[in-house]
Amino acid sequence: MSISHRYPLLFACALLALSGRSVRAAGVAGEGRVTEDETTAAAQKDVANEPSGIDFDNDLQPIFTRFGCTSGPCHGKARGQGGFQLSLLGFDSDFDYDAIVKEGRGRRLFPAVPRRSLLLTKPSGLVPHGGGRRFAPDGPEFQTILNWIRSGAPRRIDGTPKLTGISVSPPSVVLKPRAEQRLIVTARYSDGSKKDVTRLAAFQSNEAPIAAVTEAGQVTAGSITGEAAIMARFMGQIAVCEVTIPRQQTVEGAVYAALPRQNFVDELVWDKLQRLNITPSGVCDDATFLRRATTDICGRLPHADEVRKFLADESDDKRSRLVDRLVQEPDFADHWANKWMDLLRPNPYRVGIKTVLNYDQWIRQRFHQRMPWDQFVTELVTARGGTWRNGAVTLFRDRRTPDEVTTLVSQLFLGIRLDCAKCHHHPFEKWGQDDFYSFAAYFAKIGRKGRGVSPPISGSEEFVYAGTKGSVTHPATGEVMTPRPLYGEAPVTSDDTDPRDVLAKWMTSGDNTYFAQVMANRVWADLMSRGLVEPVDDLRATNPPSNAALLAALGEHFAEHDYSLTELVRVIAKSHVYQLSSLPNDTNTADTRNYSRHYRHRLRAEVLRDGFTYVSGVEPAFDAMPPGTSARQIWTHRTQSYFLDAFGRPDPNQDPPCERTRDSTVVQSLHLMNSQQLHSELLSKDGRVSQLVSHFKDAGQLADEVYHLVYARPPSAEERVLVRSVVEENPQQLSEAVQDLVWAMVNSPEFVFQN
Repeated sequence: MSISHRYPLLFACALLALSGRSVRAAGVAGEGRVTEDETTAAAQKDVANEPSGIDFDNDLQPIFTRFGCTSGPCHGKARGQGGFQLSLLGFDSDFDYDAIVKEGRGRRLFPAVPRRSLLLTKPSGLVPHGGGRRFAPDGPEFQTILNWIRSGAPRRIDGTPKLTGISVSPPSVVLKPRAEQRLIVTARYSDGSKKDVTRLAAFQSNEAPIAAVTEAGQVTAGSITGEAAIMARFMGQIAVCEVTIPRQQTVEGAVYAALPRQNFVDELVWDKLQRLNITPSGVCDDATFLRRATTDICGRLPHADEVRKFLADESDDKRSRLVDRLVQEPDFADHWANKWMDLLRPNPYRVGIKTVLNYDQWIRQRFHQRMPWDQFVTELVTARGGTWRNGAVTLFRDRRTPDEVTTLVSQLFLGIRLDCAKCHHHPFEKWGQDDFYSFAAYFAKIGRKGRGVSPPISGSEEFVYAGTKGSVTHPATGEVMTPRPLYGEAPVTSDDTDPRDVLAKWMTSGDNTYFAQVMANRVWADLMSRGLVEPVDDLRATNPPSNAALLAALGEHFAEHDYSLTELVRVIAKSHVYQLSSLPNDTNTADTRNYSRHYRHRLRAEVLRDGFTYVSGVEPAFDAMPPGTSARQIWTHRTQSYFLDAFGRPDPNQDPPCERTRDSTVVQSLHLMNSQQLHSELLSKDGRVSQLVSHFKDAGQLADEVYHLVYARPPSAEERVLVRSVVEENPQQLSEAVQDLVWAMVNSPEFVFQN
């Protein structure tokens, strides 16, 4: 093999020095072709006055990140692009430096003529590049990389300060529709210096229709009233600018001062609406409130006798007393336990049928006992014992490695999604692999005895205990990680202490606001149809709450009242905001985030199934459940029910947590209209409709009973006329006619949706 083949870079340098002839980069054509004069001039310029002080971390990584070189679709994806791989978003500078300087025999750098290096010619478009042109050949980015290559492509420059944080200016701004605002991003360094890095920062809006942002940081307000958070990211550091676009028609302060204030919830919601010049809708009627509160709090329809008594009650505090009664019912516990089973229940064919049954019973028992939430979480996270004796240990039978437990616990109880940080730095937050595996170390010493899982049977019992051995290592560095919380301080673990005990104390500490706020946000979302933070388990700086003051106040109230779910539901349901009508007014038609009106939503699958059961009066038979079981009491999603599947219960094979959507589908409508099982239940001779017809022959009384039964309200004048015509036109087939009427009513949006 000739010397030119073994040492191509050395040979090119020698050739250039001896002959001054051009050295052409492979693949250069057209405008990228290098002439002899250009090469000679470039060589003379490159070897003279070589600059120094260009740091790879501070100066080059921001360029690669800003222009998408390290993004997921480009060289930052798992196996890179075109044989060239960089770390995702530039979070591993050592890896990236080696890939650029050493990989492929250093083919991406050309020290003899630095400006002809592939690291420059490809992203600048001087040679063909699959990613297209990323920056201009006469721009500052090109010059920075060029100077770095000229100076010998150093890994680090001694004494270079470290990036400590960034800020965005302005941090908040109020804009008129279609107005613009330029953002400035400033980086702060360890030596106290500052630098304008706006050109190299990445920007993103969480509500682009409200306020959009360009790559250069130019914010443009839309025509929709509301708020948006503009994220600025620079080398793993994040800052947020809050943009508010109020209605241009102002509202007198006296309007807001006159609004009812039942508790702190109303005060904070009215404050937010006043800043946006939005006025709330009026209050809903009594029948709407009764159905709303009963389905939300207890997961069932109000019974006909409840409707009559509530509507006849003329006292001023009847809504407050209704809430007090509902939160004490057994249905309350089953309804909220059913919600949490979605988030905790594993596949019984993976962990064992008896194991999941015990898990379900453990959860339901705690809800029926009204156990404080901090105690519930502590018992679950520190669970020990056998899966057939202590249902809580099923969590650790299903999640068998520290990293699996980490993602579940952090997401459910802290509202922090750490999945991204398992492999790389979180793209929209501060969490990195160090944070993930330090947190996972709390679960490193979990011991297990038994046969383990053996799908599809997994019939044996397994014991979980606090072990004395076990560790978590960093996948990139191999370092053994010490248990450390994600933020704040926690006691140091010792060899004779179960690290989970320390973790539970830190999580449930009064100083840990995330713990209370994530649960408060979940409950608020269940009652108000939308969380203050969406998704409900994704609390982060770049996904701010729609009303930060309200979320903080709800979290404080929850903690101050011993983490009582009952009290949290009570304070929200007693607010005037909860009682607002869903009908919009002229100011709040476009509002979907600030609770100026109640947001209609489809009822939960189990609530609808139990509601239909109440209307028909015929109890369905559920597999593996005793007679008289309601849908919300089913202990596994593998219990067959086409109705529940159609209306969105989770797939039994899906790993928890399973967040349901409230979307409506054609399948739901078709099932409700055509299900033979539902039809036979409604037409049963022993059913409730047949009993109504036999007891009430008068058209007026029949109309009242039917509408109380299905819609939990009295009929309107037009509806009374409808029922009277049904009675008068079908004297010989009255039962069938009323059954048809009820069948049409349960297929209407008023039955399926909560108003």
